[in-house]
Amino acid sequence: MAAMGARTGRQYIKGLQDQQREVWLGGERVKDVTTHPGLANGVRAIASLYDMQHDPGLRDDMTYVSPTSGERVGLSFIVPRTREELERRRVMMSHWARATCGMMGRSPDFMNVTFAAWAAAAGYFAQGRPEFGENIRRYYEYLREHDLTLTHALINLQRSRTVSGVFNLEQGTALSVVRETDAGVVVRGARILATLGPMSDEIAVYSPRVARHTEKHSPFAINFAIPCGTPGLKFLCRESFDLGRSRFDHPLASRFEEMDCVVFFDDVLVPWERVFVLGDVDLINNTAMTTHSAAHTAHQGAAKNLAKCEFVLGVALHMTQTLGNAHLPHSEERLAELTMYTELMRACIRSAEADATLDEWGVMCPVPLQIELTRNLFMTAYPRMAEILELLGSSSFMIVPSEADFQSPVAPDIAQYLATDTATARDRVKLFRLAWDIVGSSFGSRQVLYERFFASDPLTRARALNALYQKEDVMRRVREFLDEEPT
Repeated sequence: MAAMGARTGRQYIKGLQDQQREVWLGGERVKDVTTHPGLANGVRAIASLYDMQHDPGLRDDMTYVSPTSGERVGLSFIVPRTREELERRRVMMSHWARATCGMMGRSPDFMNVTFAAWAAAAGYFAQGRPEFGENIRRYYEYLREHDLTLTHALINLQRSRTVSGVFNLEQGTALSVVRETDAGVVVRGARILATLGPMSDEIAVYSPRVARHTEKHSPFAINFAIPCGTPGLKFLCRESFDLGRSRFDHPLASRFEEMDCVVFFDDVLVPWERVFVLGDVDLINNTAMTTHSAAHTAHQGAAKNLAKCEFVLGVALHMTQTLGNAHLPHSEERLAELTMYTELMRACIRSAEADATLDEWGVMCPVPLQIELTRNLFMTAYPRMAEILELLGSSSFMIVPSEADFQSPVAPDIAQYLATDTATARDRVKLFRLAWDIVGSSFGSRQVLYERFFASDPLTRARALNALYQKEDVMRRVREFLDEEPT
């Protein structure tokens, strides 16, 4: 595949069509993910992001000149060496996040920043085998120069949950290496949850932690990336939340269905040049923190979170204006809470950037504590934000006729009785159908669930934050206070 630099939406779609992959949805194998009614609109949404790279007014915000090919490539691939480059990358990611209203958590920039961080820290991977460091560098350049879309699958399925929870890995269920060959390693098992799987060019497979503490080497410890069309690879989709309705009826679901999948690996061959970690438990467990890819993906996620906060706040403001209750005390209190979440997210991002420092790999890294705070904040804030919309909208969520009703004989009644002092009936219904797609539809419910567990479970997140926080300074102040003698 010849390098092309930043792709257009049409090139992205053609890339999906050119690679046959095994995708199952609703009991049937999908022939073409770009035309399937449950997937096609999600494909178009990603394509529109790629097209933004070629908007003359956004070119400098969205792309930069490749250090190897001289072509303009996506700015989310940049390895930031200065605070200015870190901020430029966030501006780029914010453009994409706002284009999807923050409703596509796995836009391509998430994996782009991951591999940029890993490539910069290639020496870390070389500790496993010298060639693995070169593998990660070459693969990152391949992604950047071809502008590919990646999904990922991090979590192993389990037959049962013991006290050890996610550490209960079983041969035949969890993904593991079953043999090594001259051509590569053969893997078998299942992984979840490949968001954007059917709409991606390649899949990256790694683990946030394997944590088999009694072993230094494990067949479950592996990090690799392969094309989605690799033989033996199967994607099983959940039910699509794009119900084939109009943008009026389901304004978000009809645009931003990014799909989540279980991935089955049936003796899949991973070529050696696509292997980045093999067998080393400590190397797998420490990858995210030591390479700082966790901080960089949190930076991308924070840009998405901020866009989502802004969008929900904007919807809430329109709702209260339409209903004429913005001035009521309970409305003001709830709007202020939405504003607080939005501005806390913005403040954490700016703080993490302003105090960013070069890490041992020479990469400008957002402050891990501040940027990780955005993950902990959003897993509780977003469900609360959806609840606030419900409370603000109340029974108005039940007064939402479909677009077809506006063409029916009862249309004059709808126009007369559903209008408010500030909005026509059609505008009111259109707004509340949007709000319903945030809080009440299958699409909206999935968004709440996604944000609750996007960054792992609450206990894991609490432990991560506790580990990052430097406690000694605040504890020292208490000791000094207790040791003060009266004067």
